[in-house]
Amino acid sequence: MQFTDGTFHRHATPVLGQDNDAASTTACPRWDAVRSFLELYWAEVMPTRRLSGRLQEVRVELAKYGTYRQTTEEMAYGAKVAWRNNTRCIGRLHWRSLEVRDLRHLVSADEVFEACVEHIRLGTNGGKIKPMISVFAPRQVGFVGPRIWNSQLIRYAGFRQPDGSILGDPKNEELTRAIQELGWTPKTEGPFTVLPLVIQMPGECPRVFELPRDAVYEVPIRHPTFKWFIDLKLKWHALPAVSDMGLEIGGITYPAAPFNGWYMNTEIAARNLSDTSRYNVLPMIARRMGLEMKSDRGLWKDRAIVELNIAILHSFSESGVTMVDHHTAARQFVTHIEREEREGRVTHADWSWIVPPISGSCTPVFHRTYEDQELTPRFFYQPAAWTGDLRGKCGCPFHQ
Repeated sequence: MQFTDGTFHRHATPVLGQDNDAASTTACPRWDAVRSFLELYWAEVMPTRRLSGRLQEVRVELAKYGTYRQTTEEMAYGAKVAWRNNTRCIGRLHWRSLEVRDLRHLVSADEVFEACVEHIRLGTNGGKIKPMISVFAPRQVGFVGPRIWNSQLIRYAGFRQPDGSILGDPKNEELTRAIQELGWTPKTEGPFTVLPLVIQMPGECPRVFELPRDAVYEVPIRHPTFKWFIDLKLKWHALPAVSDMGLEIGGITYPAAPFNGWYMNTEIAARNLSDTSRYNVLPMIARRMGLEMKSDRGLWKDRAIVELNIAILHSFSESGVTMVDHHTAARQFVTHIEREEREGRVTHADWSWIVPPISGSCTPVFHRTYEDQELTPRFFYQPAAWTGDLRGKCGCPFHQ
């Protein structure tokens, strides 16, 4: 389940299912969306039982309250199918294994935070990563619902320096400034300073919560043959838990539903640490390798990025943390396609996200074409919580 950094591993600019329709924050669930999901659930989970009774129950709820409450079983299966439907994830073979936590009853930011910490601990599982999703309260009429500002439960800060450079992860520089405006002062500013979580409940100001240090499992990066690699002081967190995407199931939107799988090596080595707009460590590695860097024709970037991927795979293995390599993930995705075909379902995919960012033509997913069609249930991108209207709706003069 490769959901990381912009949710998946390929592009920086989200385009999937942008939820920019202001009316969607107040509109009642559409009956066609409700019926379509319930028909899917009944057909795949309970094909021997009659659907008509449940449809009538939901009709009554919609008429009385303008919305309806999904059963835990309906919501849980919808979350799994949302993973199965995600066109940008190469790790969908394991969609049925997703562990779903029904946390819709939590009403305070403190409760949501404690549940997020528990999610980190349970999902990390001592390094034996478990695919997991924690689903909080749905969007309410008139409110956008609870939101987690951070794009992942574990993120590294990006601190703007006087010379304009960024210490840490440039991807999170804007979020870091927004959290500092809420009053956060880090104990230290370093390249791998873990950001606190910001949780905003409907109608309330956002609140800042520091993650317990013992909940964040980090892997120091070393290389099996280049002993100097440890001197670079690189590391990365073990759990990729996406926390800013919305989950839509049967016309109901859950704006806070953090979920995780495990990392694929290229997400960290070929993107997070290598992108020039991120940590940009390839020149540093190439210099330590003694490579000629005056011309691209010497393929110094290619040689450095391969060694970094070797180091990431080696380090996660040595630390006992689950990780899949991109060749294995590609073969597993083909297996997933074949299984879905036997179930009479088409696997939709975005080619540019499914093909790994290095050695793409060496994997079986490269030599295929895919229909890129978004289905529901689904995960979708939401506007950043620290921009737009959210901050002005907290009833706090400081944020208005």
